[in-house]
Amino acid sequence: MKSIAHAAPTVDIQAAPKAHARNVALDRARTFLTLVVLLHHSVIPYTYFGHTDPTSWIGFDCVVLATDSFFMAMFFFLSGLFVWPGLGHKPWLIFLRDRLLRLGLPFVICAFTVIPIAYYAIALRATPGLTFSEFWWKTMTVGPWPSGPIWFVWVLMVFDLTASVLYRVSSRLLEPINRLSIKGFERPSKFWLFLIVVSAAVYLPMLVHYGQNYWFELGPFSVQASRVLLYASYFFIGAGIGAANLEGGLLSAHGRLTERRWFWTGITLIPYAMMWVMIYIKRQVIGNPDPLPGWYLAIYGSFYVLFSASILFAILAYFLQSKAPGPTLLDRMQGDAYGMFLVHYPIVLWLQYWLFDMDLPAIAKAAIAFFATVALSWAATAMLRKIPGSKYVL
Repeated sequence: MKSIAHAAPTVDIQAAPKAHARNVALDRARTFLTLVVLLHHSVIPYTYFGHTDPTSWIGFDCVVLATDSFFMAMFFFLSGLFVWPGLGHKPWLIFLRDRLLRLGLPFVICAFTVIPIAYYAIALRATPGLTFSEFWWKTMTVGPWPSGPIWFVWVLMVFDLTASVLYRVSSRLLEPINRLSIKGFERPSKFWLFLIVVSAAVYLPMLVHYGQNYWFELGPFSVQASRVLLYASYFFIGAGIGAANLEGGLLSAHGRLTERRWFWTGITLIPYAMMWVMIYIKRQVIGNPDPLPGWYLAIYGSFYVLFSASILFAILAYFLQSKAPGPTLLDRMQGDAYGMFLVHYPIVLWLQYWLFDMDLPAIAKAAIAFFATVALSWAATAMLRKIPGSKYVL
């Protein structure tokens, strides 16, 4: 018997997308993910299996496996939530201008400044006498020209531009996803299954074909080959949820998703544990071959897809049900989160360069790197946002 409190409201799915007010829960989730990115980059050198520092700790492998398996897909999902209403309430050229200003301009600036400064720390460790001007010129003219974490920015811009074209073809294109989101108010498991099926269908063939480590690269434009369609699916599924009735669908603060947050947390642990089982098989049973066999990639990728979808639901359930009064730390950081994402990479890499020769345990080095990166990138962003006009970009 359905309670009145959880009855899905009557909605008009065919209505034009409405501009959404700020959603505190989703803002907090997005800012939380930014901190996860900073944590991920802070602990990578101190992992046991892939460490580049003299010290390591296996616990950081657990952190990196978890974060790498969901956070960028979730970023694309959250970014997609508000794209359809934006397209419905802005002229097409204005939308494109805003995306180029918000995404294209920071990408170009960071590709020529922030990223070379970051990777100079790595190059200097290998070649101590190398000057920055020499390194910068070689990066620009000979390469490689890595993009670091800002690959996300140009890929998101491409997805936004693709969405703008699709919206002009038909503003109702995402109605089936929105209808499923409305059903997800009462039965979030149906939407979870839909997300798993779609993401598995686009991810597993790419993973088996390209493997885990191959990237499409053209200068600073790079993206992991096996995951590009996975990210696209998360983005457009998010766009479908946000196309209409956001407050009355899967992401309602009063829906079943928020009631079962501990269930989704428990579900998340199963594929996470199985990914570790597969890593053990890779290293101890089949001898860590390169390339990995297709059957292994298909099985590992299936657990990856399950974990990514489940932890997405667990995190969203937590923030949607959270009643913490503001302003919390995440609320205070929210306006600067995008800037922190853009500027943090040289900060964390130079901190790790400075910590390299220090006789400290891995946990201490990672803690210093993380908290200092958060503080310094937040301060740097706050200063940059004082530049006239910068708030339109940051």
